[in-house]
Amino acid sequence: MKTVIGLMSGTSVDAIDCVIMQFSGQKNLRWQLIGCLNYPWQPVVRTAILDACRPDYPVQQLTLLNFRLGQCFAQAVLELCTATGYPVDEVDAIACHGQTVWHQPTAMMCAEELARGTVQIGEPAVIASMTGRVVLSDFRAADMAVGGQGAPLVPWWDWRVMSSTRESRIVQNIGGIANATYLPQRGNVNNVIAFDTGPGNMVIDWLMASMTGGATNFDDGGTFASTGRVNNLLLSELLEHPFFSMPPPRSTGRESFGAEFARRVLHTAKLRRMCDKDIVATVTELTAVSIADAYRKWLPNSAMEGTVVLGGGGVRNAYLVDRLQLQLAGTSIKTHSHFGIPDDFREAMAFALLGYERLLHRCSNVMCATGASRPVCLGKSTLPPG
Repeated sequence: MKTVIGLMSGTSVDAIDCVIMQFSGQKNLRWQLIGCLNYPWQPVVRTAILDACRPDYPVQQLTLLNFRLGQCFAQAVLELCTATGYPVDEVDAIACHGQTVWHQPTAMMCAEELARGTVQIGEPAVIASMTGRVVLSDFRAADMAVGGQGAPLVPWWDWRVMSSTRESRIVQNIGGIANATYLPQRGNVNNVIAFDTGPGNMVIDWLMASMTGGATNFDDGGTFASTGRVNNLLLSELLEHPFFSMPPPRSTGRESFGAEFARRVLHTAKLRRMCDKDIVATVTELTAVSIADAYRKWLPNSAMEGTVVLGGGGVRNAYLVDRLQLQLAGTSIKTHSHFGIPDDFREAMAFALLGYERLLHRCSNVMCATGASRPVCLGKSTLPPG
């Protein structure tokens, strides 16, 4: 049996999700969630992270922020262990996704050659030093090195934990970015289909922060959007974004749907004299429609006869969930909590599992999801001092 702490901070940059998990077995995986904690980012740190997602962010500041976030991740670990009473020195490893500041799965010219890459910060040596534990990090790089997109990686968890012999399932995360994993009934890992569907909460959050002068960073429960009306002309224009017609394997992030995208939406909407509530209602509809459209385009017709399992912060946006249910009329929608998995912690639990597989030197990328040419063992290991 191995005890692994999983750490995840996503594109919403609202908090570090932390879990302590115990795993045993290989083919027949057994797991137990010991405890979980949501460790909020300090506002000044969150602002720095969002600034670091700009392509012109100073390399000196990025270097310093990498070590600063290492301290934050370590503090989250220590607080989790204190809150649960689980001794940190009994943890076998810490699996830290880090904070993505740039993800470039498509090739671009660099020093006269085409190159791809991804950057997650949160220095593992700092985490290892402050906790005294082995740290497993940089999970995306090995997949990209063999031709994959380095994302999505969570489908490994979905396949090993959420697969069913009784029904097909679509596991849908709605974080800053939304992503789906299709698990066919009685399917094996080679039958899994997984990809990013597009923006989740990211555009909604940016607009809410802009419209309220930073007083709030999200639409609580979707109540603001629920009082607005969808502008179908703007919605149809937003759906013309080239990402939505891109076939899997595909992944995206702030590079496509971050602040620059949201500013363009706001500028266009204001030129058309749209009120704030209508703008937020329209981008909320964009999330719901892009998810449903992706299912229709890229999944088998029978996929929506099973169950859609929702997770991530979007679960708390009741208006968004209602709009998605309207788009998926006749499809059963449940949340992760129905299956004994906290809705906010699926991704942290997934990286804990990837850490467990790394400890066993087992490959854990889903090639048909990332586009990798072969299986690889994900993650790099950093030992604590001494």
